[in-house]
Amino acid sequence: MTLKETLTQLESLSDEKTFARNKKNGALKQFGVKLGDIKKLAKKIKIKHDLGIELWNTANVDAMLLAILILTPDELSTHDMDKMVREINFNQVADWYNAYLLKNYADKETLRVMWMESEHPMAARSGWSLTAGRVARNKEGIDIVALLDRIESEMAAAPDEVQWTMNTTLAQIGIEFPQHRKRAIDIAEKLGIYRDYPVSKGCTSPFAPIWIKEMVRRQE
Repeated sequence: MTLKETLTQLESLSDEKTFARNKKNGALKQFGVKLGDIKKLAKKIKIKHDLGIELWNTANVDAMLLAILILTPDELSTHDMDKMVREINFNQVADWYNAYLLKNYADKETLRVMWMESEHPMAARSGWSLTAGRVARNKEGIDIVALLDRIESEMAAAPDEVQWTMNTTLAQIGIEFPQHRKRAIDIAEKLGIYRDYPVSKGCTSPFAPIWIKEMVRRQE
């Protein structure tokens, strides 16, 4: 499938409600395709790295989401990964980039260390996303006190994009480190970020004290 054929296919899957929601959330260039339809199309195309690069370079939200699913992480250099994260301008693309590309990238620790000091919002968002993963799955070598200090002093003024993954890190610290749980909850209560976040029935609030307590309850 060529780039032109793929874009035509994506455009044919346009959904009015998805388009309107994406536009409201800041999408600048899009067709408005449901995420499930993008995943179905990716299964049909399978892995096709060159096409993925072409799709990414269109800067179309739906094309970038599809690109993430058909790219091969091993064929991307750390320079490529850094360039890509700085080209993201929509949170859903950032989330899929983190979940499907970055999570499976061999040298993600190099990127994590670099992005934790970045002032670019999407790079910092990804840096904190990787740090949340380290806290949850690979705790060795992580300075939890230093992370809590940074979250306490920086999170309130951080861009919205960065607050989301900083909050994830805060919650993971509270869940995984009982000795730091009280401080994590206290920081979240003081900052109040996501306290009133709307949550669908059956879902857990992203407000860290609620999130932490619910996950700890499930583990007991």
